[in-house]
Amino acid sequence: MISHTIPTNTWKRETDKRCFQKSIIMLPRAFPLTFLRILNGKNQQFSRTIATSLAKTEQNIEHTEHDGQQWDAFTKEFMENRIEMNSFQKILLGAGSSIAALVDPRRHDMIACLGETTGEHALQQILHTMRASDEGQRILQQKPRINTRTVNLERLRQLPDNTFGRAYVQFLDDNQVTPDSRMEVRFMDDPELAYIMTRYRECHDLVHAILDMPTNMLGEVAVKWVEALNTGLPMCYGGAVFGALRLRPKQRKQYLSTYLPWAIKNGKEAKPLMSVFWEERWEQDVNELRQELQITTLVKAKKQ
Repeated sequence: MISHTIPTNTWKRETDKRCFQKSIIMLPRAFPLTFLRILNGKNQQFSRTIATSLAKTEQNIEHTEHDGQQWDAFTKEFMENRIEMNSFQKILLGAGSSIAALVDPRRHDMIACLGETTGEHALQQILHTMRASDEGQRILQQKPRINTRTVNLERLRQLPDNTFGRAYVQFLDDNQVTPDSRMEVRFMDDPELAYIMTRYRECHDLVHAILDMPTNMLGEVAVKWVEALNTGLPMCYGGAVFGALRLRPKQRKQYLSTYLPWAIKNGKEAKPLMSVFWEERWEQDVNELRQELQITTLVKAKKQ
């Protein structure tokens, strides 16, 4: 048996580093509620806060039903599941989720929390933009959802190759992703803004498809730049900037010379993507749709 002697200082530094990383990663792993409990400091106080929030939600639901007003399906589901927080708790959750997301960018739950606690102003701007178009108004009124219960993926697979619907399912199949993987919004106050955040999450793969971008690191960073410039969401800017820092040297060269200029051009020139009723565009020619939205694919951008 070969024995390796590790210097005490080196071993301690590596142990401390691993312990710190593990604590940050594991802290919110079970569920954001656990994270909030720790940040709140006192379990009893936290429990009272959550209990009060749930009680208020139930009272609001009962009051609305008593008044004869009818919530749509999304609003009712959101109000039943939302977690009410004060401003201080939101700041703590935003700070903690940003640290966790930086340590492990694959923590989509923490990225989701970060988006909900930092994106209200941008969501207000998106809401204003959507209300300014007929298509956006229909989205806000109907509140469509994108998942395997609402979208017939098998029907889309039967569409001609040049249609947007076929391009979307081809993206899902090629990258082995599902529209059912998006987290629900729980840490926002306004149901309409909560729907817009939900819509953003559920349309992310559709943006990948229309941009013809894969889900590898380069593709994700490029899409985040397009979304950031198109929507103004802070979490998209964060994903674009910090995601790029994790690129390997060869990827970084491609990113700076090709992907970044292309993404910035599309992000600035494309029409507001949140106002697109994608579900009404399944049978539309995908290249015609790109032209309508003023989007160019990366191959076309190289030729220019």
